[in-house]
Amino acid sequence: MPLLSLIIPAYNEVSSIRRTLGEAIEYFDSRRMAFEIIVCADGTDGTREATREVAISSGHERDITIFGSAERKGKGRGIREGVRHAKGELIGFADADNKTPITEFDKMLPFLDSGHEVVIGSRALRESRIERSQPLYRRLGSKGFGLLMHACVGLNDVVDTQCGFKFFQAVVAKELFLRQHIDGYMFDVEILYLARQQGYRITQVPVRWRDDGDSRLPLVSGNLRNVRDLVSIRWRHKKHTSPVAVSSRDCS
Repeated sequence: MPLLSLIIPAYNEVSSIRRTLGEAIEYFDSRRMAFEIIVCADGTDGTREATREVAISSGHERDITIFGSAERKGKGRGIREGVRHAKGELIGFADADNKTPITEFDKMLPFLDSGHEVVIGSRALRESRIERSQPLYRRLGSKGFGLLMHACVGLNDVVDTQCGFKFFQAVVAKELFLRQHIDGYMFDVEILYLARQQGYRITQVPVRWRDDGDSRLPLVSGNLRNVRDLVSIRWRHKKHTSPVAVSSRDCS
């Protein structure tokens, strides 16, 4: 059984997937860590084919699984599918464009080893390191999103819900993603909301992060859909919210 199942959602990421996979494989091999990588790749630009080439050339064909289709089905759906197939003791996901380097997993592993259920990377803690910022209009939009998100679903102590670097105990991931429904970008918020309902510890860890300037979110239609999805989270999951320990760790 692998220690970690790393899910990489992708949509037309052929320009970056080889480098991201190469760095992940090098990282796991250097630490002699048993792993599997599940690439959930939608689109028509050759990302799935490039993933297959890397799997064969690296000698890790058995450790890399590829899902996806030409149709764009959403990041949330892709990760949900990946979790369903994951076999690791730990399950997590990272961006295909490598915004957070896989080496930052070194910071997450001690908390997971000690039994923390949900450990998430954060760009907003004191020790977080932003190597390349988003454009100003995106940063302002993120602040507005945060206000709306907290008003809709709470999670007031989670300072960064959208960093694409999150890890779970396997049994926790299986449970949460079985109940998760949103296919788009707000799946992160839904998962954290469900984790809070269940009383799981959400541990926030500062990470390195760099913007690649290639946002796939349409400014108007994408954000309208996000608002709709935020409102739906509260209505869909009406169970009483249990107390939860939410902690932030400055550990860089």
